[in-house]
Amino acid sequence: MDDKIYLSWEEFHRDVKELCRKIKQSGEYNKIVAISRGGLIPAGIVAYELGVRNSSVINIATYVGAEHLKLDEVDMPEFVGPVDDKTLIVDDLSDSGQTFRVMRRQFPQGKFVTVYAKPRGREEADIFAKEIPDKWVVFPWDKE
Repeated sequence: MDDKIYLSWEEFHRDVKELCRKIKQSGEYNKIVAISRGGLIPAGIVAYELGVRNSSVINIATYVGAEHLKLDEVDMPEFVGPVDDKTLIVDDLSDSGQTFRVMRRQFPQGKFVTVYAKPRGREEADIFAKEIPDKWVVFPWDKE
């Protein structure tokens, strides 16, 4: 059990609310882009907490199983709509930071936020609620 971090719904919700508090301190935003699939649930909570109705979903995978893809192997998603400095790009976890690195190439003006950041991924997140150790994270919705 020491090699994994198990999150409860209560803990996750508390940490997303902490993320929202930090986002509010950093400015005002009018659009949310959820990175599917991990960012869907936190993006919904962020949207309600911040009162942001304009939201989109983008699907990108920077890994297969536990293996990270090389940057040139990642298919960049097609995305319709402008992303500016008032746009939050939301994910659940910045593990290695690769997803945010890839996304930042296409959307450099977006504000990249995540609930959890591991040591290698924290530099890619503009805002995160909580730094966690480099262990496998089991979210409340994960089946194990």
